Amino acid sequence: MDIKQIRELIDLMEEKDLASLEYGKKGDYIHLTRNVAVQTVAIPQTTITPSNTPTAPAPKAVSGVVEKSPMVGVFYSAPSPNDPPFVKVGQSVVKGQQLGIIEAMKIMNPLEASQDGIIEEILVKNGEVVQFDQPVFRYKS
Repeated sequence: MDIKQIRELIDLMEEKDLASLEYGKKGDYIHLTRNVAVQTVAIPQTTITPSNTPTAPAPKAVSGVVEKSPMVGVFYSAPSPNDPPFVKVGQSVVKGQQLGIIEAMKIMNPLEASQDGIIEEILVKNGEVVQFDQPVFRYKS
């Protein structure tokens, strides 16, 4: 499957307003997902007093300088299950240093540091699916 065919599939997703698309043919397989804006509808509700309102912790916002995933795929923190991870929290890295691997369509793509810094947080777990532009590492600022 070449890039032209992939672009045609992406165009089809946009044209048909699809959030996900899977395609397989003669050994080729691709799974595409995209962020879709969700339309909200206001529903009138009765007044709720603070005493009976359940509280959920707010999701943690990612701040500072982050290294984002350049593609959709599976994140791996080490070259193989028995090897140590490429980087650990607190480790200094230099621009171009490999931080991890993102597997997409059975191809192992290196995720490299875009700048020098110290890894403050690893935001995804080994083997977790990452989305395009999803923060993966956070550097100390």
